[in-house]
Amino acid sequence: MRITPQASIATRTCAICERTLLVGERTVRYSPNGEDFVDVCPLCQEVALDHGWVKEGSPTTPVVGDRRRKRLGPLASLFESRKAPAERVVDEPILRRLSVPEKAMVEAAELFNASAFRRTVAGIAKSLGEPKASVVPLSGVNAEVVVTVAWDISWYQYRVTPESGQPVRLAERGHDPRELENMFTSWNAKLTPEGRLVPDISPL
Repeated sequence: MRITPQASIATRTCAICERTLLVGERTVRYSPNGEDFVDVCPLCQEVALDHGWVKEGSPTTPVVGDRRRKRLGPLASLFESRKAPAERVVDEPILRRLSVPEKAMVEAAELFNASAFRRTVAGIAKSLGEPKASVVPLSGVNAEVVVTVAWDISWYQYRVTPESGQPVRLAERGHDPRELENMFTSWNAKLTPEGRLVPDISPL
């Protein structure tokens, strides 16, 4: 009697970047709440630590990340003042008033840079090189902005909704940038080596 393998294998995804994990890919399990554990891919482990997630098998005391600065309250400003100024979304000073679409692009870039996805794309760029990027505000009342990051063999598309409880989310991903609609391939932004999204906005 011939034994056939199972028709389907349960797929796993990274709890942070939502990427489908490859068969045999090594992951580390973290707990966001100290009780339940989820899979985290190698590229997102630093992000999990920054968010105070507890690594499986480690002491129960969570890693101190951004939450500690929030608990410090007014004292946090004393420590922050010693750090470099916050990175600007626009590299050069703007000498004119931004249009409504440009304001939406800048706000979307700021939200993306503050999200966990910034380090995710930075980690991918270390392997695949510098990507192309675009920031496209959509028409309509929902004020949604689409951020697209693409390499020759992979692309990721994020939806940014400032008023949402989850302002940045991974919407779609694929392997061939030719799958993207033309409106998303204007490549009007760039990514720094740290994964920071910077729209190309003329200062004049």
